[in-house]
Amino acid sequence: MYRAEDWLRQAERDYQQAQVSMQSDLHEWACFAAQQAAEKAVNALQMQLGQEAWGHSVLKLLQRLPEKIEVPPQMREIASILDAYYIPPRYPNGFAEGAPYEYYTIRQSREGVEYARQVMEFARNEMARLRDRSARGEGLG
Repeated sequence: MYRAEDWLRQAERDYQQAQVSMQSDLHEWACFAAQQAAEKAVNALQMQLGQEAWGHSVLKLLQRLPEKIEVPPQMREIASILDAYYIPPRYPNGFAEGAPYEYYTIRQSREGVEYARQVMEFARNEMARLRDRSARGEGLG
């Protein structure tokens, strides 16, 4: 069953949630939702390629893409930053003391939202390129 578009649509919703959380000063949730948006967008790309996406690390998901997908070095750096927003924003034991919300600011929210946008744009563009190649009969390989 083809689910890539479902994953991409959910990534877009998670991205919207990141924006709403940022505007509501819920910065820990903005950061987590941004990571989720990026993760789901790369999952969608992997699914379009016929791969199974495993794990939650945006960086590792990007690294598992086939060589024919050129992942810019900056995208890997962005992924590493977003991966730091996967667990600590949600759990009080992610830091030595204090609640997660005490550690996240508008700066991290903005960064996370922007980086998620860039990962989503990368995934969308690659998916469109693959669809175009398939429509021309070139296949995915």
